[in-house]
Amino acid sequence: MKSYILIAVMSIVTILIRFLPFLVFRKQTPKYVSYLGRVLPPAIIGMLVIYCLKDITISVQPFGIPELIAASCVVGVQAWKRNSLISILTGTVIYMVLVQLVF
Repeated sequence: MKSYILIAVMSIVTILIRFLPFLVFRKQTPKYVSYLGRVLPPAIIGMLVIYCLKDITISVQPFGIPELIAASCVVGVQAWKRNSLISILTGTVIYMVLVQLVF
């Protein structure tokens, strides 16, 4: 019974968080919120890239080569297909194949 209550509360809070901006800004979205919506996604992606590449040691084999190849593939597929999901999935698969089978 406790699990059902916990799941219900988490579901309600998640739904409330998702719909709250639409309820608060019914008439017009403030310029500051629009600005944040425009600049935060690229900033978050940049931070994720830095986080993923921060532990690369270029003085130890494999010298960051799998990461460089996978990141290059992500950039290439993104420029080609313009689909973030396909780009990230491609980079992840290529990185895992390189780390598990090649390096």
